Amino acid sequence: MKITAKMVKELRDITAAGMMDCKKALTEKEGNMDEAIDYLREKGMAKAAKKAGRIAAEGMIFDGVSEDAKTAVILEFNSETDFVTKNDEFVQFGKTVVKLALDNKIKTIEELKAAKINGETVETLLTNLIAKIGENMNLRRIELVTTEGFVTTYDHMGGKLGVVIEMTGEATEENVAKAKGIAMHVAAMDPGYLSPEFVTTEDLEKEMAIAKVQLLEEGKPEKIIANILKGKERKFYEESCLVKQVYVRAENKETVEQFAGDIEVKGFSRFKVGEGIEKKVEDFAAEVAAQING
Repeated sequence: MKITAKMVKELRDITAAGMMDCKKALTEKEGNMDEAIDYLREKGMAKAAKKAGRIAAEGMIFDGVSEDAKTAVILEFNSETDFVTKNDEFVQFGKTVVKLALDNKIKTIEELKAAKINGETVETLLTNLIAKIGENMNLRRIELVTTEGFVTTYDHMGGKLGVVIEMTGEATEENVAKAKGIAMHVAAMDPGYLSPEFVTTEDLEKEMAIAKVQLLEEGKPEKIIANILKGKERKFYEESCLVKQVYVRAENKETVEQFAGDIEVKGFSRFKVGEGIEKKVEDFAAEVAAQING
């Protein structure tokens, strides 16, 4: 497989490894981006960061919370260009649809599209909006959260990122303020798991395998590697699990779990616009040349 400069740049942006190291990794792994990231990590050339999703789609994240703070909805509404997200009708449609989902406890996009507003299905109204604005739009994903405790939300980057956090306890002013702080932490730190109990055996074994290869590459004796890996496992939990992470606004290095105090984080959802979507980038010059020559 041909390794392009674009592929090398993408790998470098994700890993912060050197250009030649990135090219070698891609060559070794025949262009497989995920395997190239693991290769660089094994060689100690890359940051131990999550594999970045290929994010290119535009749109906004909309969310809502019920009056009793027992139910929340978070929705991703995509558009082709960022310009459309400034359109009042686009924004109003997103807000209306989220309220509809919240009031009717809608769990899936299919249910949402079939739901009706003033006798018209959401799908029909969306089709009409697409025709009016002249740009494709998509209700991409939705999540409904219900709890015996309380929920709250946090919006970031002008609606490009949203978080729903589920907590135990009552929705007092103090507790909601804490939950908002933790939701902000989730937005900033993007934890992979709620707590160590949620880390799969497969994920942990993969991390430890990478760490072991790194230690062997560094020339560490086999007999001490097991002890070092115990420390690596603890560090992995501290970096990847929400409740074990140092709270982003802490002055005394307290963890999120400690900051929460007598209430507990029961779950979280973090939506970022375009996450996991790869949008085709048009080469305008090539397009014009093709039309002239064609």
